[in-house]
Amino acid sequence: MDLQTRKLHFIEEVLAINSETIIDKLESVLKKERKSIEPVLKEKLISRALKANEDIKAGRVHSRQEAEAKIKGRLGI
Repeated sequence: MDLQTRKLHFIEEVLAINSETIIDKLESVLKKERKSIEPVLKEKLISRALKANEDIKAGRVHSRQEAEAKIKGRLGI
């Protein structure tokens, strides 16, 4: 079963829950997981932004037209 299908099944299960206690527990788990992911994501985003700034300063940039031409070349368009 692919991830999208699993998500849909999970949503259906959550919609069928009538217990506020269970909903509270699910919300708590989601909040906890989100907090553990946020610092890692923030760190990665900062790292990517700093590297991008270094690339710009070093002249390692391409114009939009160059990027489009490169992509079209790879796709054989």
